Amino acid sequence: MSAQNLKIVTAAQMVAIEQASERNGVSTDTLMEQAGLAAAKVARDELGSILLPTAGTNLLVLVGPGNNGADGLVTARHLRRWGAELAIYVVSKRPDPDPKMQLALRYGVNVYYADDDPSLEELEQLIGRSRMVIDAVLGTGRARPLEGSVKQIAQRLNSRRSQANRPLVLALDLPTGLNADTGEVDPAGLVADLTVALGFPKVGLLTFPGVELVGRLKAVDIGLPVGMPEEKVIDLELLTPDWVGAQLPVRPVNSHKGTFGHLLVVAGSRNYVGAAFLVAQAAIRVGAGLVTLATPESVYPIVAGKLTEVIHLPLPEDSEGRIHPSAVDVIRPKLSSYDALAVGSGMGWSGGTAEFLEQLLLDGSPIQLPVVVDADGLNNLSGLTNWWQRRSGPTVVTPHPGEMATLTGTSTPEVQQDRVQSARRWSAQWGVTVALKGANTVVADAEGLARVSPFANPGLASGGTGDVLTGIIGGLIAQGLTPELSACCGVYIHGQAGEVVTQKLGDAGTVATDLIQELPETIKWLKQAAGQSQIINLFA
Repeated sequence: MSAQNLKIVTAAQMVAIEQASERNGVSTDTLMEQAGLAAAKVARDELGSILLPTAGTNLLVLVGPGNNGADGLVTARHLRRWGAELAIYVVSKRPDPDPKMQLALRYGVNVYYADDDPSLEELEQLIGRSRMVIDAVLGTGRARPLEGSVKQIAQRLNSRRSQANRPLVLALDLPTGLNADTGEVDPAGLVADLTVALGFPKVGLLTFPGVELVGRLKAVDIGLPVGMPEEKVIDLELLTPDWVGAQLPVRPVNSHKGTFGHLLVVAGSRNYVGAAFLVAQAAIRVGAGLVTLATPESVYPIVAGKLTEVIHLPLPEDSEGRIHPSAVDVIRPKLSSYDALAVGSGMGWSGGTAEFLEQLLLDGSPIQLPVVVDADGLNNLSGLTNWWQRRSGPTVVTPHPGEMATLTGTSTPEVQQDRVQSARRWSAQWGVTVALKGANTVVADAEGLARVSPFANPGLASGGTGDVLTGIIGGLIAQGLTPELSACCGVYIHGQAGEVVTQKLGDAGTVATDLIQELPETIKWLKQAAGQSQIINLFA
């Protein structure tokens, strides 16, 4: 089966999928057993990653009244079967009879009840000796405010987060207190270190402020039948490494530099020299065969001293060191040499730069090459009337929320309130691919399909990282990927490289050039994840 992205579902969609699964011969009980086993394996792997053997390790499972609690009981059973010292703390009354509880008891788990522990002293002791606490209290069926013992227990566990020897918190499907559909969080919502999405990740896991409760997100297969109509109609997906890796260009043995395209980068100004460097260098590092960097004349000698692998095209400039409108006359005769264009990074925002961009991309004889527009390119576009109706070539725009607000005449809070809907709405209206940057970047195409990045990394909140993304996307377009696929793959490559850098350096102090250095290794890893064939070493 070819690599696929994961669907991102609402609570109602997940119910429909589970009901369809039942009709297709896979019962809810079977799904529950598969979910609990998969979650137990994740917990076991996580314990191994911190050099703690599962056998003899004290673990605590917080169990709620519904199916999420039942998933937790299955998880507990398997962890006990593998040798962990397992305590179950029943937060709310369970059904009677309770088959999952009976099975867990057969394996010797210890069960405690919140009703018998009004002061929560027993809970405090259990937490204190546990290496991991598994949150199986409330799943997708609960959207009301937390109250009573559930609220108190969440608060007690959250209060431990500042302690050096606190337990890891693993949430099953959703952290307790997070709304599956909206991402809204209860003030007492439980903060997880790792959330295991069962079957498909829920919308709220990837929507702020819910993201802040999720920690790392891992989705597990629970045995749902593949390709059901109820799944296929969902038009929101989570980007996955195997899918991204499968889209990346294959590099034949008989390749040459012309095989992998020629990208024209139009970027930079006297005040923003670094942006031009970052876009061009990122494009090279993701495999573009040739890159030409077109910058103002005063910028050219600076970037030429740093970029030895690119072709340079100095452009006329205005008195402030920005690209002059007449630069179009320098670029246009050379257009047949290029396969794609990346424009806007660091170019400044003025009447002259807007005129240059208008002549280059819009009326008259606009460039028909696939184009990725970023940063000041977007700010300049925002002042051009109905720019989307006057742009006829394939286009990707990569705004951060502030630039999106400027482009749309709205506000940043409005954009951020529903990022998926914002990206979809304006992608459809403009007829372009929109990559709305930020935590969990959203890529939407004009047909309504939206894909979400799994990465929410504060380490990328530094100047120049957006320019790196522009270079990645432009470099992939030049190699022959469609603009929409280039945006999706570029966003994932950028995010994964950021994760690697953060693991090495921490979440503060990362600079854009750190990302660039990781791009080749990231692409190599993604191709391996997708099973793309590698060159065999005949001389080992």
